[in-house]
Formats: sequence, structure tokens, C-alpha cells
Amino acid sequence: METESEPYVRLASLRQLHQVMADMNTARSLADTLQTVADGVVTALGYELACVNLVRPDGDLVVAAFAGNAAAEALITGRVGSRESWERRLNMGEMWGDLVFIPHTEGWVLDDDDVPQWYTDGPAPRFDDEWHPADRLFAPMYAPGGQGNPRGELIGVLSVDRPRNGRRPGAWGREALQMYAFQAAIAISNARLRSNMQRALVRLEREQQALRASEESFRQAFEYAPSGMAIAEMGGEQHGRILRTNDALCRLLGRPASAMRRYSFSDLVHPEDIGTLLRTSAEGGRAELRLGRRDGSYVWVSLRNSVVADTADGPRFLLTHVEDIEERKRRELQLAHRASHDSLTGLPNSAELRARLSARLCRRPQSAHPAEVDAYESYDSAYTHPAVYDANGHGFDFRPGAEPYDAYDHHVHTVAPEGDRDDGTKGLAVLFCDLDGFKSINDRFGHNAGDAVLIEVARRLSRGVRDGDTVARLGGDEFVILADGLGRADAQDLAVRLRNEIIQPIRAEGRAVRVGASFGIGWAHCGMTADEVLKSADERMYVEKRSRPKQHRRAG
Repeated sequence: METESEPYVRLASLRQLHQVMADMNTARSLADTLQTVADGVVTALGYELACVNLVRPDGDLVVAAFAGNAAAEALITGRVGSRESWERRLNMGEMWGDLVFIPHTEGWVLDDDDVPQWYTDGPAPRFDDEWHPADRLFAPMYAPGGQGNPRGELIGVLSVDRPRNGRRPGAWGREALQMYAFQAAIAISNARLRSNMQRALVRLEREQQALRASEESFRQAFEYAPSGMAIAEMGGEQHGRILRTNDALCRLLGRPASAMRRYSFSDLVHPEDIGTLLRTSAEGGRAELRLGRRDGSYVWVSLRNSVVADTADGPRFLLTHVEDIEERKRRELQLAHRASHDSLTGLPNSAELRARLSARLCRRPQSAHPAEVDAYESYDSAYTHPAVYDANGHGFDFRPGAEPYDAYDHHVHTVAPEGDRDDGTKGLAVLFCDLDGFKSINDRFGHNAGDAVLIEVARRLSRGVRDGDTVARLGGDEFVILADGLGRADAQDLAVRLRNEIIQPIRAEGRAVRVGASFGIGWAHCGMTADEVLKSADERMYVEKRSRPKQHRRAG
């Protein structure tokens, strides 16, 4: 301030103070604000030196701005003083309101601490109110506090030195410095806030640019992926509805993108594969199933799911990768068919026949106590199973470590008609067929003719049975038919019909030949193995073959 006597302060001095406070709040950056604060102490408050010590995030204070002496500025700007040393300074000396004055008579104890400081030269004071070169005056700057706590957190300290009038500041000077420190704290806090906002805006813009770039990359990868891609909803009433598909998926299914948005994958999947789709986990789930094309056909695909999550709301969308595996599935099915079917006739082979038959049968325990076997055999044949059952149908497996289970929930038992008469029982009939006169055709006309006969016999047998029945080639000229749900008379009628089909002339190698057929009818029931069932039917076939006149068994 000017040197006029208090309280007579010139209006020009007040205007000058008002101007530097306005400059503090219009600085463009935090660094500019700090330097403006230091410069204002020199230009408006009448001190020759001013230093702004700013609290760092770690609590220590750094010299952030200096005004009044270029040499001092170069020496101490950027140097750091510990928070402990600063707390010591602010808690000693004389308290002038919020200001701290440490006279030279006490300040000597601070000469060796780590707080950066600059000493000015000058004569010793002659009067009590004169300023000594070793006097220290600090104006703490506190961030604006909340309601009921006007003083907030310490954000820095203003250090001032050597008043121009050579005297310690009076009441007006002290009030002016204290008010200036208060306004400086507001200006620095606002500058920090603006700086943080600017950094946040820059960071947000970069993140948005990165997001836009990422979205564009995803769009490019999604749209132009060589395999099918789809995005579907997760959760809510529209869970699973397809929101977006790429061109590859539309081409694969022969459906336009606008039509695909009306469906979910459950609408497009083959009815037999619904269970597979439902068992597929949404998060990282995989499944191989068939999807329907627009023309009504189906294509084998591999589905792989990924969840597109939102950090705030959790999972939002389901990204599904759809790969065409039709060719691979076709090869797998062909290999599986070759392994389980006869290469000449295309009928199920011996291994497949035994597998299908075994799937219908259950065995009694192999290591049961004789009394337990008696209980097993005496129980009603409709509930025969590899265990003994109580009155509630609960089974007890005698194998080590086996647990009780409910027999009715695990198996539909296979039964057989009793005796030689038709008692109305429907069972699994096993018709063992052996061709009569086939060897002579091979011997007379060659194996090509024999193969043609076998192929035609297989075709006639398949044509003569119901859907769901099995016709298999056991080997050579032996065939087996599994026909479920037949009574004894039904099985005999089926054997007669098939025999009449077989004995019709067959074109082989340009000539008509005939073969006969002998049938043996066995019955499968639980407690038997597949080999035991086949052996029983085979024995009955030989009985039937020997009982017929030889001329009726030879080929024509």
C-alpha cells in the first residue's frame, strides 16, 4: 500500500488493489494465476518481495511463483519445503488475525530448516515498528470451506518481505494482506478447478475419439466379417431378439437384414436342436445346431456367444458369431454312417444293430446274491431291471457303491408274449432272415450278381417294414429286422409278407433270378443281452428252415 497514514488511504490504492484481485480471477491458467498472485503483492500491497508456496498432493509445499527479485526467483522457484517445517512456522510467532508474523528475535531458529527462503540486506531497525531484514510474515491461503466451516483446507502460503515504507504493516496493511490471501485462495481454487476441467475435457475428447475409432473398427469388422455375425438383446421381454446382422449371415440364411430383425435364434433353430440352444450359456457359450434358411432347408452352424457389457448397467447385448459348418458336418455324418452301416446295402451293420438292440434292454445284476436274483426273477416282468424293486418301484442296484433310484423314471421295460399263442402282449420282435439259394447265384453268375441280389433284398425288406423299424444286414446273406410293438400273430404276418416280397424275381446282370428266405422270430426282453436275443432268433430261423421242404427253399 501507499505510505499515507492510516486510516487515510488514497482511493487510487484501493483501485489498484481491486484491479490485481480482478486480474487473479481472469488469468488463463493455474500457472498464470499463481504468478498474478505473487505480482499483485508487489504492485498493490507495497511489499518488495512475494513468494507463493503451493501445497502439493503429497502435502509438502513447493515455491510455485515469485515476484520482486529475478535472482531470488531463479534460485528458489520450484524448490520444496516439507509440510512439517511449514506447520512449525505457522504455529509460532505472533498471530495477526490469520497472518503469522515471526520477528527476527525468534526467527533465527528457522535458519536451518528445509523451507526455501531469501534474505534481504538492510540496516538494523532503529525503532520498534521498523522492519528487520530477518523478520518473516506469512499469509496462509485456505480453500473456501463449507457451511459452518469458513476455513477449509490449506492450499498454500504467501510469504512477503521488506515493506516499501520500511515499517511493519499496521492494522490496515494487515487487513489488506489477509483479504488478499483470502481472494488469492479463491482464485487458485478456481484456477485448479478450471485446469482439472480442461484436462477432463481433453481426456474425454480423446476417449470419445478412441470410442468412435473403436466403434468404426467394430462396424467394419462386423459388417465385412467373412462369417455370420449377429447382435441380440439381453434381458427383458425382448430377450434374444436379433437387433442387427451382417451381410454374411443374411447370405447364409437367404434372409434380408430387415426380416432377420423379426426373429430370435430360437425362432430359426431346427426343432430337434432347441434343447441344444437352450443349454448354451449366454456368456461364452458354444453350440452346433441347424438354422432354417428362407427356402425351408436347414444349414449346420457353430454358434459362439460373447456378452457386450456396459460398465454401469452390466450385460447389455449378446454378440453371436455364426460359422457355416455344413461341409464338416456332412463329412462327419458320412463317416459316422460308414462306421455304422453296411457299405453295400446301406443298411445298419452288425455293430449298429447290437447297439440299437442293447439300448432297449436292461440287465439284471451280475454279482447279486441268489436270494436277490430270485427276488428279481419273481418280480412282475413289466418291471424287470438290473436291480430289486420295492412296492413303490424304487430300485436297489447290488453293484458296489450304487445308489437307489426310481426304476420308472429311467427305463421303459421290454416285454415279450408268453407261450406259443397270441396272448395280446406287444413286444419287440426280432426277425432273423437267411436267404435260401443265394450261394448258387454267386457260384453260377458271379459276385456282381450276388451283390445286386443283396441290394434288392435290402430294398424290399426296408420297403416292407414300418417307419421306425430297423432292417440291418448282419453279414453275408443274413438280415435282421427289429419291429417293436408287435404281438405274436403280427410278427408272423410280417415274416410272411417279407418272404413273399423276397421270392419275387430279381434282375441281376441282365437275367432274372430268385432266392428264398427263412425267418426265425425271437423276442427281446429285459434281462437278455443283444447276442442272446439274436441267438434265439437265429436258432428259430434254423428250426423254420429245416421244417420246410428243400424244394421250397431253393432259388428259382
